[in-house]
Amino acid sequence: MSTFRAPKGTFDLIPPDSAAFLAVREAISRTVRLAGYQYVETPVFEDTALFKRGVGESTDIVNKEMYTFTTQGGDSVTLRPEGTASVLRAALQANLHKAGQLPVKLYYSGSYFRYEKPQKGRYRHFSQVGAEALGAQDPQLDAELIILAVDAYRRLGLKNVRLLLNTLGDATCRPVYRAALQDFLRELDLDEATRARIEINPLRVLDDKRADVQAQLTGAPRIADYLCADCKAYHDEVRELLTGAGVEFTDDPRLVRGLDYYTRTTFEFVHDGLGSQSAVGGGGRYDGLSELLGGPSLPSVGWALGVDRIVLAMEAEGVLERETARVDVFAVPLNDEARRLFFGVLTELRRLGVSADTVFGTRGLKGAMKAADRSGARYALVAGERDLAENVVQLKDLVSGEQSPVAVDQIIPTIKEKLS
Repeated sequence: MSTFRAPKGTFDLIPPDSAAFLAVREAISRTVRLAGYQYVETPVFEDTALFKRGVGESTDIVNKEMYTFTTQGGDSVTLRPEGTASVLRAALQANLHKAGQLPVKLYYSGSYFRYEKPQKGRYRHFSQVGAEALGAQDPQLDAELIILAVDAYRRLGLKNVRLLLNTLGDATCRPVYRAALQDFLRELDLDEATRARIEINPLRVLDDKRADVQAQLTGAPRIADYLCADCKAYHDEVRELLTGAGVEFTDDPRLVRGLDYYTRTTFEFVHDGLGSQSAVGGGGRYDGLSELLGGPSLPSVGWALGVDRIVLAMEAEGVLERETARVDVFAVPLNDEARRLFFGVLTELRRLGVSADTVFGTRGLKGAMKAADRSGARYALVAGERDLAENVVQLKDLVSGEQSPVAVDQIIPTIKEKLS
């Protein structure tokens, strides 16, 4: 046995569990593609300054959780802890906002890295699918993305995902709220680190999960009481659009999420069957992030959905199907002549889109049929000396057990007909 193990806080995706992760990624990706989102893929590591500036110096992600290292050339790079900053950087670098109609609609799928205390549902290496709409400020765009996420969860069979919704205002009304919140927080009994956060980004204190902090936040100013007319009208329209689309939500005035770049709409999807790690996705609007990264004004909105936690949620609801069938057809050759015949047959089947496999090496009939059963195939092709002398092979239905001879030149059309 190898002495090497996956690093602490990470895990390997291996069959059959890996099939569930692939199914989740594809279900989400298929949903956003229906709305015109196109795939983008960014490097796993970026210039450290991108995340410090984009995610925010006051966040736990930047302060405590990033995997940052110096390259042999002396550059500071960081494994990406989230996707939005990288996607926006890529779009700006490629001038996608100048290439045609706005918004630029992009989606991505990949691995992300945060140095956290490992526990179920919170890993140091995790998987997300995200979607971003860059270059338009429109309540319909916010609602569209939220609805797409809801539809993706439904497509996966999840029924107990709840949507929490809030607004964080904008550059007009947030400063007034920020000052009122700071005045309130300065009167609380908080540790020095949290007091320092009050001066940098007081909204982040609202996101503190410690019970003793949350207990003191009762009576804290609410952003809803400080919204300017434009932000209030914007948020009201998002709410109306969601209601009209049959999407239920809960207004959560303390929802700020864990990143500094959000403005106006912010939301989170939670599942009560996951314990403390209940968030299965979230996002919001980030109208000023492009300028922070040195780009033009590019109001944008997006989300990221956690594949790992979605799989756990599906497991909790009993809707997770671990796919066991690898192929449709499994070939069992009993001599060298049959091996050569089936090699050509399987090649042709695969080229026609039929999944097919066979045994390799020397294995007897009993062992080969066990391999066919383990493959999950619906049909087995079996041939030996007597069969080939008669120019036939045996086609066995591995579900019903029925078996019948098929002429060699009719193998492909017969299988195609049975699988149609």
